Amino acid sequence: MEDKHNEMAKVFKALCDPNRLMIIEMLQGGEKCACQLLDDLHIGQSTLSHHMKSLCESGVVNCRREGKWMYYSLSKAGCEAAYNLLAGIMNASEQSNVDKRCFFE
Repeated sequence: MEDKHNEMAKVFKALCDPNRLMIIEMLQGGEKCACQLLDDLHIGQSTLSHHMKSLCESGVVNCRREGKWMYYSLSKAGCEAAYNLLAGIMNASEQSNVDKRCFFE
């Protein structure tokens, strides 16, 4: 159970940063080299590396090395897992039997 929550936390952590969301948006167009991401985001290489580590560890992004460059792409399985995680939370919220009086007192 703890492992499940750790994995969920990694996904939420990866998605809760504006730069990471921009990176995900950029990767929707296909695989990108780190140099392309650096040019478009106007951030330092070490900052990009930090963000990419979080995205890759969450499973949302895949990475591969070619020579001296890193290439990044969205992970279909990782994105589906993130989507299912958020959908599960939304479904649970819709099905909850919260006493509506709590909101009006």
